[in-house]
Amino acid sequence: MTIETLIKRIQNIMRQDAGVDGDAQRISQLVWLLFLKVYDAKEELWEFYDDKYTSIIPDECRWRNWAIDEKDGKALTGDDLLDFVNNTLFPALKRITVDETTEKRQAIVKYVFEDANNYMKNGTLLRQVINILNEVDFTEYDTRHAFNDIYESLLRDLQSAGSAGEFYTPRPVTEFMVKVIEPRIEETIADFACGTGGFLISTLNYLKIHTPEEKELAQQNLFGVEKKPLPYLLAITNMILHDIDAPNILHDNSLAKNVRDYKEADKFDVILMNPPYGGTEQDSIKMSFPVALQSAETADLFMVLIMYRLRKSGRVGVVLPDSFLFGDDNAKIEIKKKLLNEFNLHTIVRLPKGVFEPYTDIPTNLLFISNDGRTDHIWYFEHPIPVGLKNYTKTKPIKLSEFDVEINWWKNRVENQHAWKVSMDEIVERNYNLDIRHPFRGDQDIVEYSVEELIVELEDSMTNVRTLIKEIMEDEQR
Repeated sequence: MTIETLIKRIQNIMRQDAGVDGDAQRISQLVWLLFLKVYDAKEELWEFYDDKYTSIIPDECRWRNWAIDEKDGKALTGDDLLDFVNNTLFPALKRITVDETTEKRQAIVKYVFEDANNYMKNGTLLRQVINILNEVDFTEYDTRHAFNDIYESLLRDLQSAGSAGEFYTPRPVTEFMVKVIEPRIEETIADFACGTGGFLISTLNYLKIHTPEEKELAQQNLFGVEKKPLPYLLAITNMILHDIDAPNILHDNSLAKNVRDYKEADKFDVILMNPPYGGTEQDSIKMSFPVALQSAETADLFMVLIMYRLRKSGRVGVVLPDSFLFGDDNAKIEIKKKLLNEFNLHTIVRLPKGVFEPYTDIPTNLLFISNDGRTDHIWYFEHPIPVGLKNYTKTKPIKLSEFDVEINWWKNRVENQHAWKVSMDEIVERNYNLDIRHPFRGDQDIVEYSVEELIVELEDSMTNVRTLIKEIMEDEQR
């Protein structure tokens, strides 16, 4: 049985439970169970290599001691299982105490369960879910990584999870951005709104970690912060599935600390992120920023944070909506002035609509910045939609191979049908409006159609014309 089939079985069982309402709760329920199952598998390995290892989880709450069904009629199920989960397991995990001496790989148990909840109300169905999870051996490396592919597909299915678009970036986008940023394992790498950990995972995949020493470096140097409990739980589990035993991910609001208080030790060599946009922060959060830069929009504040936390010669790749480019309120203009006068915004890749479907159809941009001087000019690159597509959709998503045109151009830059260069003087003349289209293509998007699509379009048009003629003739007869 494939893991994909296994997950579908779990989802079908959860849909029968009256306590689980919608995709967001289903994924949250599955992930805390998955976390405990995966964590127990990791503890088996830690115990094998370290005779002195002691679990931070109370013995009766370890997965191996309550979740395994030995088929002897003694496994917890029904009301007994619900009572254990709600009145023993969760209170015990939430009561775990940690301090500065607690190992990070152990402390994450407390952090994960601070905001976790058991939504299932049917103990018999819960037992069925647990038994299915127990069919998977997460001590096997290949199994963990095979599961991760399905795990990421679950994230893409979170259409009805409300703010899901705030914490999911298509993997081809994260992989492209990592590829051109070229992070190195000895560098510190951060995502201040890491969501489910997409940029961190793409970075791990890019670094191709093999040795224990490289793994230790990655654990030290990869840093994430996530404000919301569900994506935080997803990020921790995602990292553990990728063999990062002690993920350096904080459950916190990156914007809460006064940016003036950051010292050199708080800065990073590489920042990769897709900040939430369209949201607003409380006035108390805005007070953490200089008055001129106190924007009402969350994405703007993250841009300011990036500038305060990027080391000299550091590099940034950030996803931002069109509104950042053309926005002309005072704070946005001041943010762009600071960005262009103190940093080198060297490249803007303009993505078409549909890349972030089904979460939003807002056109987005990939901004690439380096901290090696002011901006002299900006290269723009308009990502081409593949021939035969009007736009990207949920069923026809963007592919990593479609970024080859950018990758091939990246280190040998010339102006062409996709790329053009804009001087700083022109940007100043435009009052820092960065929403600049290709000079030879204007504001109209060129859409290419296949022959089949042209035939369908023509047939639809002819049908509409015939309908209109019929309606006119009927009106005349009346």
